[in-house]
Amino acid sequence: MHLPTRRAVGIASLSICLAIVVTVSTFSDTLPINAALAQDKTPQQTPTDAVPAKIEAVPAKPEATPPDQQKPPPPEVDGPVLVNTDLITLTVTVTDTYGRYVSGLGKSAFTVLDDKKPQEITYFSDDDSPVSVGVLFDLSGSMSGEKVKRAREALAKFIQTSHNSDEYFLIAFNSRAQLLLDKTRDGNGVLDKLMFVQTRSQTALYDACYLGVEKVQRGSHPKRALLLISDGQDNNSRYTFNELRRLLKESDVTLYGVGILGGSDAGSSMGMEGQGILDELANVSGGKAFFPRSAAEMDDIFEQIALELRHQYSIGYKPANFVTDGRWHKVKVKVTPPRGLPRLFVRSKEGYYAVASSR
Repeated sequence: MHLPTRRAVGIASLSICLAIVVTVSTFSDTLPINAALAQDKTPQQTPTDAVPAKIEAVPAKPEATPPDQQKPPPPEVDGPVLVNTDLITLTVTVTDTYGRYVSGLGKSAFTVLDDKKPQEITYFSDDDSPVSVGVLFDLSGSMSGEKVKRAREALAKFIQTSHNSDEYFLIAFNSRAQLLLDKTRDGNGVLDKLMFVQTRSQTALYDACYLGVEKVQRGSHPKRALLLISDGQDNNSRYTFNELRRLLKESDVTLYGVGILGGSDAGSSMGMEGQGILDELANVSGGKAFFPRSAAEMDDIFEQIALELRHQYSIGYKPANFVTDGRWHKVKVKVTPPRGLPRLFVRSKEGYYAVASSR
């Protein structure tokens, strides 16, 4: 499933989670309402103390249709499954017409529709809570040394802006995915591991994402995300695109893709295909893909993702007559702006599978 400057708001999850996020840019003016808008680069714990900050706008990219892959089913990974519970949690990001993040809204501003039926919100929070983050770093032959260097420098911005209690999982991938760091709060340690890496061989991007979902689901925090840094190409995975897409729809993990494309890559057929893959994987999880065109823009994008993870609404509800029927249930969140505020927008994961736990 699926400009001024941008900012975001965060993901919370319980057993069955939907990430609902609207990426946005930060702004230079506050609005005359009680709802506070996007915070500065050192976000405050209290949303109403918002201070404006600038983030480079990221232009929309055309999507390419990922290729169908016909491969034998790989062995099962002990990854996440949805559990038999009647509590559905959603992570929501809200922006205004100028792409500015809006925080400080109350529960009454939100309406949740589950299969078009209004639901009673029983849980609501907009706390700045830590995240379990899987950093997936492409080290295949298509990533030049200069691309890796630029991406590592931008990743430092992400870590500097993130919550102090965030925990990281570092997975590097070329012809296979490899866990380099498991559950650490040492952001500098993540950067140090990427200091002297070399790029070579083919690309097992889908396998790396599968491993990333498995790892962050075992993290310490209920809020979970993947940061995928790649050109979007895959030519050596056991898992297929469709299998990974299904996993992301089922899980409570939000994927953010950062496409590291060279000058000639962006307009090539392979470049467009890579962008389409990153876009679809991010959108189906409730996240977003970005394609920076300069080092400065890349820094801003990594910082923007960190801010989005820190400023999100968490909304929970219990559907009437909930059953683990295995069906896809479509969910939509609407927000009603307080008086004096222009139209607001929500980005979200579009639904969930009601699947019983196999554990």
